[in-house]
Amino acid sequence: MARRVIVIGANASGVEAASSARKKDRTAEITLITQEKNAGYSRCGLPFVIGGQIQKFSDLIVYPPAYFQMLKLNLRSETKATAINTKEKTVTIQTKEGTTETLPYDSLVIATGADSFTPPIKGREKLGVLSLRGIEDGEKIDAAVKAGAKSAVIMGAGLIGLEVGVGLMERGLKVTIVEMLPQILPQLLDADMAKLVQEHLEEKGMRILTSKGVEEFLGEDKVTAIMAGGEKIEADLFISAFGVRANTKLAVDSGIPLGETRAIKTNLRMETDVKDVYAVGDCAEAASIITHRPMCAQLGTIAVRQGKVGGANAGGDYSQFTGILASAVTRLFEIEAGNTGLTETAAIRNRMEVITGTISSKTKADYFPGAKPIKIKLVVEKESQRIVGAQIIGGEEVTQRINCISFAIQKGMTVRELAKADTAYAPPLCETWEPMVLAAEMVLMKLR
Repeated sequence: MARRVIVIGANASGVEAASSARKKDRTAEITLITQEKNAGYSRCGLPFVIGGQIQKFSDLIVYPPAYFQMLKLNLRSETKATAINTKEKTVTIQTKEGTTETLPYDSLVIATGADSFTPPIKGREKLGVLSLRGIEDGEKIDAAVKAGAKSAVIMGAGLIGLEVGVGLMERGLKVTIVEMLPQILPQLLDADMAKLVQEHLEEKGMRILTSKGVEEFLGEDKVTAIMAGGEKIEADLFISAFGVRANTKLAVDSGIPLGETRAIKTNLRMETDVKDVYAVGDCAEAASIITHRPMCAQLGTIAVRQGKVGGANAGGDYSQFTGILASAVTRLFEIEAGNTGLTETAAIRNRMEVITGTISSKTKADYFPGAKPIKIKLVVEKESQRIVGAQIIGGEEVTQRINCISFAIQKGMTVRELAKADTAYAPPLCETWEPMVLAAEMVLMKLR
């Protein structure tokens, strides 16, 4: 009898899990269940449709219907998984017409992702606060802009909040960012590095209010203003970018345990505490490569890697997930910002004694036309001298340097080894001394 694999969720991790299961078992019956109309699209691209760099939301669909047909994946869109019975190994689903079915499985992959959330702020039941999690959310924001919105308040200064803010400014809106914490991009950067990004955004005209929590949503039935830090801020458009939380309701209701991050607990094979049930993507936790503690970083790169492992195992293979560094990068107007591993703040929070080295350099030879500034901050564990993190901000060439240091961390490289690295040079491409090497030398000076 053919193996029956069910995947709940059909975005980055879910589609990757189904595809991986198919590669391992050519005869399996594989069913994908998603509440959304569109499956297999890039959530990360949504702010860039709003900003106009990508023409339309349908361009974000990475896996068209033909892909699912080619791999013989049974895609059930606009269908909700309502219950999991792990003893009988069944999933109950409800179609958009209201029909209920019960599907048996041999292996189950939970890829339910994460949902936007709004804290318990006074007036949050009022209409008019939008979020950006899916294509339909993006279409609502786009429609508001086309309807004549001239100003926007974005609540939250994480990656999505700032990317949406830049996108709306590129469409001609005045944008105010409200952030409860004392800095922007708190997960990505330390305060000293985040300050450079904030200054760049403010030079472009973005208003950024840090250390100000949203106290109340104002308006009759619809939100017309917010109170933040005692200030009333009016706008035409209000976007919640407070963050996302793992969608674990199905798992909890079926008795599948959560971990210490409140996401679904998994082992190295992305298997939950219930046999033959796997969890991948934004709803699942996995270990940090550096601290070995559970974390839930909720990045697309992690989602597809976990999906590949969980799907392969659901298809009868044996595969392990190597862990999370949470490498991430973004571009905001003319500045790129990236991080891999631990920030200095996160390292201290994990009771790690670290030394940092920061260097400002150029992306080309200083005399070459078009050379742009770049700043690198290395975070090094003092005792072992292992590199545990890096942050880079620059006008260009940030991503591959972040990738390079990610490789270094994964291979356990010390700061002394990085300082001796053999790197390439050409005036139109880079400086004689690679900035990463110079940052390593700054750390060594402190170690001496």
